[in-house]
Amino acid sequence: MNYKIVNGSISFGAETILEEINFEIKEKEKIAIVGRNGAGKTTLLKALIDNSMLEPGIGEEKFNIIKQGSFNIGYLKQIDFENTSCTMLEEILKVYKPIIQLEEKIDKLAKKLTNTSEIQLIKEYTDSLEKLKFMGGYEYKKEYETAIKKFGFTEEDKSKKIYEFSGGQRTKIAFLKLLLSKPELLLLDEPTNHLDIVAIEWLENYLKNYSGAIVIVSHDRMFLDRIVNKVYEIEYAAITEYKGNYTKFEEQKKINYEKQLKDYEYQQAEIKRLQSIADRFRYKPTKAKMALSKLKKIEQMNIIEEPNKYDLKTFNSNFNIKYESGQNVLRVKDLEIGYNKPICKVSFELYRGQKLAIIGENGIGKSTLLKTLNGNIQKLSGEMEYGYHVNIGYFDQLMEFDNPELTVFDELYNKFPELTTTQIRTLLGTFLFSGEDVFKKISLLSGGEKVRLQLCEILKKGPNLLLLDEPTNHTDILGKETLERILKEYKGTVMFISHDRYFVNKIADSILEFEKGKVTFYKGNYDEYLLHKTKEESAENENKINLIQNQSNIKKSKEDNIYFINKELNKIKNKMKKLEEEIDALEKEVDKIEAEMLSPEINTDYLKLKELQDKIENLNNTIYIKMEEWEELNSKLNNIKLDN
Repeated sequence: MNYKIVNGSISFGAETILEEINFEIKEKEKIAIVGRNGAGKTTLLKALIDNSMLEPGIGEEKFNIIKQGSFNIGYLKQIDFENTSCTMLEEILKVYKPIIQLEEKIDKLAKKLTNTSEIQLIKEYTDSLEKLKFMGGYEYKKEYETAIKKFGFTEEDKSKKIYEFSGGQRTKIAFLKLLLSKPELLLLDEPTNHLDIVAIEWLENYLKNYSGAIVIVSHDRMFLDRIVNKVYEIEYAAITEYKGNYTKFEEQKKINYEKQLKDYEYQQAEIKRLQSIADRFRYKPTKAKMALSKLKKIEQMNIIEEPNKYDLKTFNSNFNIKYESGQNVLRVKDLEIGYNKPICKVSFELYRGQKLAIIGENGIGKSTLLKTLNGNIQKLSGEMEYGYHVNIGYFDQLMEFDNPELTVFDELYNKFPELTTTQIRTLLGTFLFSGEDVFKKISLLSGGEKVRLQLCEILKKGPNLLLLDEPTNHTDILGKETLERILKEYKGTVMFISHDRYFVNKIADSILEFEKGKVTFYKGNYDEYLLHKTKEESAENENKINLIQNQSNIKKSKEDNIYFINKELNKIKNKMKKLEEEIDALEKEVDKIEAEMLSPEINTDYLKLKELQDKIENLNNTIYIKMEEWEELNSKLNNIKLDN
């Protein structure tokens, strides 16, 4: 497939959203669209589906839309549930309707063949089996079962009705359907928003190996880094193409800007010099010809435009805490949290200046912990004790305000009546609420605007302990970078929940990991946490770490760790090689049986055909299981390499 837009534009009334669109999608490309909130990223995705939104742009090339090859476009916003009384599994199986219908046809043919040996019927049966194999009929059950599990759904969830799920869960089900339908072109708008880290990592691996083309709008930098090979940036209504992942894009953008700025400044200096010579000598008869040549040289120049400065408009806050807390900020001992019944038991200690990230799957108690610590819900049992002079600022991911019909200005006035009108407007201005924006009702604000307003209120109070529940949701990359800077410079203590691994890695100096039925504390950032996890898994399998520790009474040196990691890598590689050999042998066995089925003495013997087909199905299931095991080992191998 190939999909290309040449010199297009998008306008709404008199407002131009994108003025010159040159955008191309080639087969199997993994593309990111990045830019500020409101830049037009989602609008561009919609235009890829609805070409009527496009019109000629300001460029010199003729406006054109080129589509080569036939391809389906899958877009999450397009998916809706026709009947919310269906169970989750029934909804997922709609994706596999052609396969299921073919299975039913094969069953009917098999029943007919018990009473007849008609050649035409046997041929139709064997052809249908071959078609079923081609369509993935032997792997699809394992495929959707794995996806359901990785997206955090349980076995019981499969039989629940769609209307019984929350809005976020319905979005995840719709997303699952979209992925499993495997369109040739997949358009994803913020696909990680409703996913936890486990699901994001599974999705990364799935998309990296996706056979079609993908266009992703996302503010998750690590996610983009691991998937995409091309980036289109939207800035100042213009689109610029960059090769490589997100990190490469940032590097290249900086290089391009600095080069263009240098070339522009050099040319401007040269124009000024030539103009100065011309002005000095143009009226002197003996020098007039020389002056004229200088002016002509200016006219012949290919004028370099001054590069646009980066769009760095963002909120800003150099807030200070009102007073310091004591050294011991919080002590939690055997704290049981939950609503009607305990979710888990938590123990940890928090000290002044610590930055603690809370990570884990959705729905296993992370937000419940913060709500309990903030007093929104009661503890079930155990101890939680705050230290001296602790003053809490709590960020709620639901962004619920007491009165959403208030204006932005009135919200701040009610919270800080001691401030003057000028002080309130100045404060709001630092969080990008200026002009008439301050008179917008809270209910009409976008997600990003609500985040800024809530942060504005919290930071103005000057707390020395921040409890932040998903503060980066609805925030663009520059906003995340700004929040990173604020939190790194913050002199108080922070506990925060986030599924943005890049953000976690930048801020956290310790990790509180929630797993089903277990909460574990880790010292260090996210990279160090991953290394700890790798070591733990290795210790569980072969107790390697304890063995090394018993053999040596000194601390592990850096060389010891490298030795251990290399041994672990070799072990994984050997397992992968063995699996590859086993898979190859199984595939050869399948080929051998399929060749046997084509022989004249077999292809008319229904019972023998059925026996051989059952063998093939069992072999294919074994192959699929071994391939899945290989993929898990490969993912583990890559994680160890990334950490080192």
